Amino acid sequence: MSMNLGYLLSTGIFAALFLVMVGAQISAKRFHALLYWATIIATTTLGTTLADFADRSLGIGYAGGSSLLLALLLGSLWLWHRTLGTIAIVSVSSPRAEMFYWVTIMFSQTLGTALGDWTADSAGLGYLGAAVVFGSLLALVTAGYLWTRISRTALFWTAFILTRPLGAVVGDFLDKPTSAGGLDLSRISASAALLAVIVGCILIFPQRAARRAH
Repeated sequence: MSMNLGYLLSTGIFAALFLVMVGAQISAKRFHALLYWATIIATTTLGTTLADFADRSLGIGYAGGSSLLLALLLGSLWLWHRTLGTIAIVSVSSPRAEMFYWVTIMFSQTLGTALGDWTADSAGLGYLGAAVVFGSLLALVTAGYLWTRISRTALFWTAFILTRPLGAVVGDFLDKPTSAGGLDLSRISASAALLAVIVGCILIFPQRAARRAH
């Protein structure tokens, strides 16, 4: 938006970045925290422009875009499970499994962006209201992890999908004008602030590779 490139061209640019980062991640011989999270960010940026392209440029709206992206996400998970027999994170120990993993992550990021926009705008909850909704849902997932025997794989993917709409509405809250309920920070300032939080979390919280599947 700031560079007037449009959603389609921006999606192409971030798709190229996504492919480069995924290729680097898959070819890495050992776990590199910065590379891993840089690849996550690549899926987020691609997911954002792809969701905006589906919602706005294709003219199908937030509900239509969310439905389309949900179908793509479920299709990715189904094909992954049918091909390798599991979608558990601990099984991501081969290039083939990791490719499925990153494609699924990208679709979940895209769906999450569309859900965040729909909740904040079409549902009329605003950015803070939508943040409360998705934060509460994440708290329920945490409770499910701590106090139930619900599938850890199901909880992981549910949590991962929910982090994206939460991130989308928080990002909008930072850079949207005050008349729309935001803080009216510049997009550069908002991006820099969020990047600083990400780097801080990487440095504070321990990072490790996933366990190998047996």
